[in-house]
Amino acid sequence: MIPVADPQNFERVHAAIEAAFSAAGVKDFLKSMQRAGCASGTFELVLGKGILGRACGCEYNRLGNGDQGLIREFYLASLEQVAPELRVQFCKLYAYYD
Repeated sequence: MIPVADPQNFERVHAAIEAAFSAAGVKDFLKSMQRAGCASGTFELVLGKGILGRACGCEYNRLGNGDQGLIREFYLASLEQVAPELRVQFCKLYAYYD
């Protein structure tokens, strides 16, 4: 595993993604993506629109390439773990991802 170069910013972005995909938050997160017109796999667009929080994009941009890659992998893995019934409900978000 690649070591994290900037643990503080990495953890903040990681925590924002964890909160978004938590059982309590995932439906609202997907609704926000839908309203913003973001496809599920467009992580940088999700950040740019502030869907993960206004500061999250800045924190992500401060990370080096390796840390950014780990964050993108975590985001994509989290997308894959969304419950099937929510994936069906938000099928347009997943249309370009699956």
